[in-house]
Amino acid sequence: MSAVPEFEFRTSSACQYNNNDPRCVEVATNVPGMVAVRSSVTGHAVEFTAEEWTDFLAGAKVGEFDLSA
Repeated sequence: MSAVPEFEFRTSSACQYNNNDPRCVEVATNVPGMVAVRSSVTGHAVEFTAEEWTDFLAGAKVGEFDLSA
């Protein structure tokens, strides 16, 4: 039985992390075929397949998830 690789999370350079407001999103792409996203506040993570992540990014880039005021 092989060991399950551990996600290695990284924070975007655009994150304005500070101790007074530590809200950042962290992403891990080091596990082949998987992407994990977690909150720096709670540590809770959500896992996606690489295809799901690619589809999400494509939708975000064209405004598919923009909220209407």
